[in-house]
Amino acid sequence: MRPSGVWATAVGVARVRALESERENALFRDPLARAFATAGGLWPSSSAPPADEATRRRRLAVAFSIVIRTKFLDDLLQQAAASGVRQVVLLGAGMDSRAFRMDWPDGTRLFEVDTAAPLAFKASVLRQERAVARCERITVAVDLREDWPGALAAAGHDPTAPTVWIAEGLLIYLPEDAVELLLARIGAQSAAGSRLGLTLGSRGVIERFGADATPGSAASMWVSEMPDDPVAWLAEHGWDASSHTLRERAAAYGRPISTPPQHDEGPGGLVSAVRP
Repeated sequence: MRPSGVWATAVGVARVRALESERENALFRDPLARAFATAGGLWPSSSAPPADEATRRRRLAVAFSIVIRTKFLDDLLQQAAASGVRQVVLLGAGMDSRAFRMDWPDGTRLFEVDTAAPLAFKASVLRQERAVARCERITVAVDLREDWPGALAAAGHDPTAPTVWIAEGLLIYLPEDAVELLLARIGAQSAAGSRLGLTLGSRGVIERFGADATPGSAASMWVSEMPDDPVAWLAEHGWDASSHTLRERAAAYGRPISTPPQHDEGPGGLVSAVRP
């Protein structure tokens, strides 16, 4: 089974995580990422290097953002676990391997929500690698445009207990009304003390990266950007949020961006939030 459509981008993300894992000063280690990328035909590479410098720079920028956001959300999940949260929901989980690569407290239940095709592809790789989850891992095969809250409940999610929700690299592929519906549904199932981790497409990212993207590429499928004020937007949905720019987090992780901003960065696309 070859990756196709939006979920094929998850294999490309796994390739980025595999490359980061090989660095001596890696911000994280993902021992399954290379297996996912290999199975998807993206290891070591499925295409020739870009001929023009602009395309090369754009690809590097996207890869860099994936590395920083992975570290950001890893930290958020560790903080949620330390606060006592024992339910994790990964929306549009793709090739996420956190159930296998992170240390989880006893009693943690991690739900991976995605469509059947990527979950089946993932399962075949996990069997091949004899991967063993470090928590109770539950897959929920459902399209996020359908009744995924019902499917999640049927799989054992308890809305009366705090949950940490992760939507990584997801919202940019959803139109604005679908993003609003997703946030409303998350809120309806979030007890006090729940956490939320989001990555949002920064303002102007579609214009800069998507306008000349090749058909079928990740950037060609981007449709939404972050609101002008993500903190106020999430407050309207009942969350106390903080937003961070990629540049800010990269510097904090010892990977400062050396080039000056080419545009007004505005609010940050890395968001953490708590349900009061």
